[in-house]
Amino acid sequence: MIMQKILKELQDSHRIVIKVGTSTLTYDTGKLNLNRIECLVRVLADLRNQGKQVVLVTSGAIGVGVGKLGLRERPDTIPGKQAAAAIGQCQLMHLYDKLFSEYGQTVAQILLTKDVVENDHRKDNAVNTFNTLLEYGVVPIVNENDTIAIEEIEYADNFGDNDTLSAVVAELIKADLLVILSDIDGLYNEDPKKNPEAKIIHVVEEITDTIKELAGGAGSSRGTGGMATKITAAEIACSAGVNMVITSGEDPRILYDIIQAKQVGTLFMRKR
Repeated sequence: MIMQKILKELQDSHRIVIKVGTSTLTYDTGKLNLNRIECLVRVLADLRNQGKQVVLVTSGAIGVGVGKLGLRERPDTIPGKQAAAAIGQCQLMHLYDKLFSEYGQTVAQILLTKDVVENDHRKDNAVNTFNTLLEYGVVPIVNENDTIAIEEIEYADNFGDNDTLSAVVAELIKADLLVILSDIDGLYNEDPKKNPEAKIIHVVEEITDTIKELAGGAGSSRGTGGMATKITAAEIACSAGVNMVITSGEDPRILYDIIQAKQVGTLFMRKR
């Protein structure tokens, strides 16, 4: 009975946060995967046309900046990474604005740091901005302010990664659904890299210690998040009453399957 209600909630989701990772946005070369980004934008614009409110949390500023600069690898220094983030964020927003405009959608940029959500006054301002933009039919595009918040770059103790940031945003705006698109297509009962027979876990009703142990560790070479950060995000989102799905971002059209409550990726059920 509860599962039926959750599936109905997925279908009825109105306010949706979608997080896309660096590895989904770029090729191994660090250059933007334009075909995938265009597909993502088209799907999100179509969801807007269905009357849904959409917030996009995007990674990739540093990676895109590295590609734009023609560097072979990410800079070793904090100022170098900040510079790459500043350049990459500009290119990302230019591309998003261009593509969303082609589908008649207006976007807005929101750069957050952790002190915003830890300070009640700033938090209220952020919530008011999100709500007003969504009421206007705008698609807010969110990233952490890497040129200011060096903790993510150096220490990973600010938001830590955009998985956590997306969950915090979902909690702030009282979203119905959070979808994390990644190079990881869900949570498995074993490490699929070590055991080809590993099975994906399609539904997680409660995040137990066992679930956390299955999460493992590191993310991809082009991003900062792994399954462990996604479990942390799920804890934040589900505790705030937000359903969350982790799935592959290889084909963004998978978002339609999620909205139609099809069995894709891993669904973390919100706390009732």
